[in-house]
Amino acid sequence: MMNMSIELLVVAAVTFFVAGIVKGVTGMGLPTVAMGVLGALISPLAAAGLLIVPSFVTNVWQLFAGPSVYQLVSRLWPMMLAIIVGTVAGASLLTSGNTQLTTAALGAALVIYAAYTLLARQLRVPERMELWLSPLIGGITGLVTGGTGVFVIPAVPYLQSLGLEKDDLVQALGLSFTVSTIALGAGLASRGALQLDNLILSTLAIAPALVGMWVGQIARNRISPTTFRRWFLLCLLVLGVEMVVRPLL
Repeated sequence: MMNMSIELLVVAAVTFFVAGIVKGVTGMGLPTVAMGVLGALISPLAAAGLLIVPSFVTNVWQLFAGPSVYQLVSRLWPMMLAIIVGTVAGASLLTSGNTQLTTAALGAALVIYAAYTLLARQLRVPERMELWLSPLIGGITGLVTGGTGVFVIPAVPYLQSLGLEKDDLVQALGLSFTVSTIALGAGLASRGALQLDNLILSTLAIAPALVGMWVGQIARNRISPTTFRRWFLLCLLVLGVEMVVRPLL
């Protein structure tokens, strides 16, 4: 089984619990938090292996929480197909064995996502542009996912720019993250980097992730999601900067 101490296993459980809370409050963030925290403690490749099962379970739950699955798949399938192709191709970086490079790449992805979300204005993509923009965004998202284990760049800003209703946006994010998780697992497995031991530990992470989501959904009615999200992004920004500069110290 993966060489992880009891202390690190406890940290992993707490990380998935906190990541579940973030997802429960904001509707996303579990893979990003898990990769950010665990990727700072162990290799991004090992962190990605732990991420697969809880990410899949929580995002399938999010995907099927509403009635628009068929309509969203019909509209977004070019983006989803491109995510799969890009992720499988990009997984060569994550499995390269160059931990310094993958850690810096993961940190850069966190910094870009946090800074963009904090500072950028909301964009609106005209429907006529979706035909060519969706597969382009999907391909870039896939390459970032395969290389860093982070699913959100640039998929989240793009989906937010499509003018979807709130519930449809939550489902669209669930669809994108579910496809990204499956593709990441396939990319790692195709390179012999996803072993049974990893999947066992990843399966054990489901429980704290789901409990965290439940707590987050309760907390969402008692705190300001906007304020919570802002502090979450600031923490991601600091963490990402530390991971980028670490090889230089």
